[in-house]
Amino acid sequence: MKKTIVLALCTLSLASCKKYTDINQNPNAPTDVPAKVLLPTTTIGLGFTNANELGRVSSILMQYNAGITNSSLTYDSYNYEGSFNNQWDGEIYAGIVSNLRIIIKNNEATNPAYSGIAKIQLAYVISMATDLWGDVPYSQAGFGLQFPQPRYDKQEDIYQGNSALGITGLFDLVKSGIADLNKTSILVPGTVDDLVYGGDLSKWKRAANSLLLKFAITVSNVSKPLATSTVTAVLGSADGVIDDGKFDLAVPFTTSLNNQNPMYVYDISGSFKNNEMLSSRLLALSRSVNDTVRLAKFYTKPGGKFTAYENGANSAAPTLATRSIYNTYVVGANGEAPVRLLTAFQTKFNLAEAALTLGTAGDANVLYQAGITASMAKAGLTAAEISTYFTNNPTVVNLTGTTQDKLKQIITQKYLSWVGNGFEAYNDYRRTGFPVLALALNVTGGDNPSVIPKRLPYTTTEGNGNPNQPKPRPKTDQKVWWGL
Repeated sequence: MKKTIVLALCTLSLASCKKYTDINQNPNAPTDVPAKVLLPTTTIGLGFTNANELGRVSSILMQYNAGITNSSLTYDSYNYEGSFNNQWDGEIYAGIVSNLRIIIKNNEATNPAYSGIAKIQLAYVISMATDLWGDVPYSQAGFGLQFPQPRYDKQEDIYQGNSALGITGLFDLVKSGIADLNKTSILVPGTVDDLVYGGDLSKWKRAANSLLLKFAITVSNVSKPLATSTVTAVLGSADGVIDDGKFDLAVPFTTSLNNQNPMYVYDISGSFKNNEMLSSRLLALSRSVNDTVRLAKFYTKPGGKFTAYENGANSAAPTLATRSIYNTYVVGANGEAPVRLLTAFQTKFNLAEAALTLGTAGDANVLYQAGITASMAKAGLTAAEISTYFTNNPTVVNLTGTTQDKLKQIITQKYLSWVGNGFEAYNDYRRTGFPVLALALNVTGGDNPSVIPKRLPYTTTEGNGNPNQPKPRPKTDQKVWWGL
């Protein structure tokens, strides 16, 4: 598996140097690479994309971390113009989408085990793109010369579909993936090419159902009937969901050079290290709910204490040796921690929210407590430590008050659980307003320094190469379709 991850990362790094328009226009781009070669590349690509620069900016916006220097400090100023070209061009579209299209095209008829996984991965990566930018290329993306300048699909069409425009919505794409996994397949992935589940298709079906739940919750403000029917269908599915940490969709990394978790490379071992540290705001919130035992799994305690920094501060940062930075749960001892994309705690919190706000089956309080327990257990707390926390903090672990009060509790606990995946927390914040966040200090840049950005600005290289990019671009203070 280690050799496979090396190959995948090398392939991804090469792709990240290309422009999206290049990959669509290159007549020599390979289209017959075996799925067993491409699948590790797309899988590592998902984890890398989630945890690299897009994860970094999301984690700073969500005030898990505070920027100290370089791009991390820029992210705390909300000044993103001209950023994320590599993430759009190389990581998402050239590195993942194009390869997934090849897997689907070449395997749907004879090897649907591969196309099923590819459809699930495609739904996830396109959801990342549209959640961060709004309208993005989807239905025409990744098809090479067939669509050299792909259309920007509306976000509502990306999620819900639009038959008149030939757009298969993400919900239906995931369902199509599940259907493929249920078909007879000549070739099936195994432990070498399926880096997450080792060829266990039943686990991919669990992941697909948890992804449907995530999508349902994402659009629940603007498409409640779709959200409700999706949750109900998932609850009735014999395939199950990610209801235990052993089923998490977690992309593996190793301790070897070029195989390490990108958060470890950036913060600890790479050439741009020491650019961010624990935000004083996350520390304050964790202390307010007496949750520093779990926080210590996420961040280090040099000298036995947390040392944090204020988002946007212009004072000198604490000395390097005293800074609280990502701990082993997030990055591993030497970069071997996985990047967690879909988890049991997330699924339980989503079901709690659905029971509370959509009226779907289940006791919201029981599901909420199960989410807290799953997160604490995944972080490494003992059963005794979890039990003690529940006994000593009844007002935290029990939902009380109005529906909005209870929603705040659910999302706040989900936020505290998502250290290491700022993208998911950023989605929740933009659709619920929780956790409650204040502006970073000393913000003077960006489109609107008085608003925490609600989206990322479109990238410039894609805009120069694709006339379909909306102009003028939406400002970062404009909500995406499903947001508040």
